[in-house]
Amino acid sequence: MTLKLGVPSKGRLMEKTFQWFAKRDITLTRTGSDREYAGAVQGIENMSLVLLSASEIPRELAAGRIHLGVTGTDLVHEKLPLWEQQVEPLEEMGFGHADLVLAVPQGWVDVDLTDDLDAAAAAFRTTHGFRLRIATKYHRLVRDFLRDAGVADYAIVDSQGATEGTVANETAEAIADITSSGETLHANHLKILKDGLILASQATLWRSRTAQMEPADADALRALMDRLG
Repeated sequence: MTLKLGVPSKGRLMEKTFQWFAKRDITLTRTGSDREYAGAVQGIENMSLVLLSASEIPRELAAGRIHLGVTGTDLVHEKLPLWEQQVEPLEEMGFGHADLVLAVPQGWVDVDLTDDLDAAAAAFRTTHGFRLRIATKYHRLVRDFLRDAGVADYAIVDSQGATEGTVANETAEAIADITSSGETLHANHLKILKDGLILASQATLWRSRTAQMEPADADALRALMDRLG
């Protein structure tokens, strides 16, 4: 058995992850073709690379099928209830920064805070006969945030892509989505509530609390942690 490290299988997250480890004298390489999800690790003995989608990594960590994984804070918090019992953050990696935010139409001049949204949601239901719809793919995080903020009269609409366009398409009245610059929100005539930051996310190296670890795996983890400082 080897210490298994799961990293994103494509795109900038994979490239940035490879660069991050390379700066610490650990070489991650993809083996085979772009259609194959195999890789190798040089620099740490008894350590292997598993290429997965970023959204799969929280599940694999929680199931104990990989020992370590690189994925965003947002995905771990969204996909793993009681995540602290299943995974442990080892190091924030300084890239993949994005904020999960709550945004409403710019034309809602009287809605700048979650308190305003609560009042608007109640008025919306009275006027229209159904609850104000918030489009998002982050159901757990948004529900927890709105509960703590005291917002009640709303309905979650699942959105797995182009969430910013749901308001213009009249399939939702507000959205909760990941943004790095806010430009896409602005282009879609949306504004972030002043207290609408749900979660600040970035790529993070996580350790599974459930994965079985042999003595050789523990040695590899110690060697890795020494390398990371």
